[in-house]
Amino acid sequence: MPNFCAAPNCTRKSTQSDLAFFRFPRDPERCRIWVENCRRADLEAKTSDQLNKHYRLCAKHFDPAMVCKTSPYRTVLKDTAIPTIFDLTSHLRNPHTRHRKRIKELTEEDLKKIKERRLASSIEQLNTKKDAAVEDSTNTNEDEPQLSTEEKAYREYLRSLFEVLVMLGKQSIPLVADKVSEAEHMTNNFQAFLDYRMNAGDEALKKRFEATAVNTEYLSATQQSQLLDICENTVREEMLMEVRESRFFSLVTGDLVEFGNEKHLPLFLRFVNQQNVLREEFLDFMLFDGDESELVERLEAQLTDRCGLSMEDCRGQAHKATGTSTTKMKAVALLLLEKYPLALHMPCSHLALNIHLANNLPFPNVQVVMETLRRVGAFFRTPFTQDELENAVSTHYQKNEEKATALKQACSSRWTEQHNVFDVLLDILPSLLLCLDSIRDNNDGKFPEAATADAYSIAETLADFEIIVTIVILKNVLTFTRAFGRNLQGETLDVFFAANSLTAVLHSLNEVNDNIDVYHEFWYEEAVNVADVMDIPVKVPRLFLRKQRAADMGEIQEEAYFKEYVTIPVIHGIMQEVEDMFSETNLKALKCLSLVPAVMGQMKFNTTEENYADVYRNDLPNPDTLPAELHCWRIKWKHRGKEVRLPTTIHETLQLPDVKFFPNVNSFLKVLSTLPVLKLEDNTSDTASERLRVYLDSMPAKQWNKSLAMLNINTHVKHDLDVMVDKYCRLYPEDDTETEAEAEAEAEPEAEAEAEEVAEEDVMK
Repeated sequence: MPNFCAAPNCTRKSTQSDLAFFRFPRDPERCRIWVENCRRADLEAKTSDQLNKHYRLCAKHFDPAMVCKTSPYRTVLKDTAIPTIFDLTSHLRNPHTRHRKRIKELTEEDLKKIKERRLASSIEQLNTKKDAAVEDSTNTNEDEPQLSTEEKAYREYLRSLFEVLVMLGKQSIPLVADKVSEAEHMTNNFQAFLDYRMNAGDEALKKRFEATAVNTEYLSATQQSQLLDICENTVREEMLMEVRESRFFSLVTGDLVEFGNEKHLPLFLRFVNQQNVLREEFLDFMLFDGDESELVERLEAQLTDRCGLSMEDCRGQAHKATGTSTTKMKAVALLLLEKYPLALHMPCSHLALNIHLANNLPFPNVQVVMETLRRVGAFFRTPFTQDELENAVSTHYQKNEEKATALKQACSSRWTEQHNVFDVLLDILPSLLLCLDSIRDNNDGKFPEAATADAYSIAETLADFEIIVTIVILKNVLTFTRAFGRNLQGETLDVFFAANSLTAVLHSLNEVNDNIDVYHEFWYEEAVNVADVMDIPVKVPRLFLRKQRAADMGEIQEEAYFKEYVTIPVIHGIMQEVEDMFSETNLKALKCLSLVPAVMGQMKFNTTEENYADVYRNDLPNPDTLPAELHCWRIKWKHRGKEVRLPTTIHETLQLPDVKFFPNVNSFLKVLSTLPVLKLEDNTSDTASERLRVYLDSMPAKQWNKSLAMLNINTHVKHDLDVMVDKYCRLYPEDDTETEAEAEAEAEPEAEAEAEEVAEEDVMK
């Protein structure tokens, strides 16, 4: 429940401001002075306990010197703080307005009493300051706990440890280096950096470890885990503070990541920060285990219990699932949508719509194609492979240099993630197989064995007629959604027109479905021609033939088989996905983008946002005044000066200084901005999901670490080493840490002795 400021003529509340709010004091005398300074007659009859429980003042009414920020997460008042800054006149400019917080008119006697009390208070404060100055000359401030020399040294030691861990995370350096050969031992990078710091003169570390036994690790595995947890949680909490201040957010999930043989789901949050900038930040990894309902419960617990967010404030969700996890994540999205109707399920702006639609089709042949595409994309990021592909393109299209140049350009950078991926794949398929065969032969020996094995595996998959038919069908069906998907990832105006063009897209898909026989005939002929070029036999899949013989069914012709088991399922699946992904509520939300002035101008200022505003009515500060405010908003831009340019994006609109005079529009735009389908304003190559991919690509899978990944992805999030030290000292006192370390040290020889006994018993047997 939000806190409201009790001061007259102050409308601030905790959900709209990052200011601190303070309760009225329980001390009757101080509480009376607060009420007196507020000049609210209606509060004078209330007791100090009632005022303390139900009323608060925001920090704007106190001298800044009276407000203390004890940590990044807590703001307190000094014990002697009295509110002195009030607006007691602005209500006079509009005398007909009703004021709930009426200001008390002071008589001459009241003024005389206040002056006497303030004079006495000033004398008392002066004496208090003198006494405090004398006390400070001999003692330090009692608010700050006294630390012994050992405690200070221990905190400096912890600070060095945290500094090394943060550096390891930022630089993508694993805690433990991999073996170079069987004869070499695994190297502890953490310990190596601590050695380096001690050699460079870190006295805190030297004193701590100078008595450590030779050939023993400085820190136990338990201590390392504790340090990593503190680092991770501190960075996460810093980011979550911004999300809570913003209130509304959207949830985005990524591809599964495996840590220690357990699959985890990456979680990202989209929100608009206090500077009105759209951000997408990495939150955490969630264990991907159990059925759909268990995943939803775990997800809710992660966001609410651990992160302090409310799922009621979630305004969108997008899931970039692939492979077998696709069906489960679709079920998770539906369950979340049932519980939280405003958590609209939409495609993510990071992923081309056509790839998203194909990923969501549950058919094995389509999933094989999509998995092969991902393997191809990863394969051609390895050394020399891209040059080999370009050489193969030149060889295959040596009589058509223009075509060869166009294909080289098309497949030069991450073409497997583009809207026209299936068109490019079909054009490049003969050259691609030629390239893979060359790498597999490896006549010049420049490719490692792993690369030649991957080339063979990918080539065998692509040289299958069922896969070729599937690629051709996907290319032709998704042609109807390509422009629509490209507009969704475009500017605000493009997204608005895409929302209004969905009917045409569905009409085209329905027309294909109604004339499926004609379309399939042309598409099947195209697939046969592509197969002929590469000498791939046209045949029904072996598995289907075996089942057919087992069931004693009659033979089926190739064209009829692929129509029934590929073309019809794909067209029906794509139509269903489009309808589910762009429901009526989703389209209403996207049509509200007409609030952006450039879209208004394109529509000749003849827009009707109020018809769609009911989706977010409860999110607006004053929903009853929305129609009048929208009218004023349109008039403002319609009758602007000739030199005034219409803002083209939500970001530009929110940066306008006068948007605050339109509170409903301001709130509306902030909520819309969080929708996952809208592209980020900043450089999309540096998104949190991209930074996660770079981290995972930078080291072997067995060296991945969840906490270091968190630090690496969120390097831009500020962190305070002293806060980390404070948390660690509070959660893991030094005595407890030493006890755990001793217990582990004692357990190691026992484990070694047990292992030797077992080995001796095996030898005796």
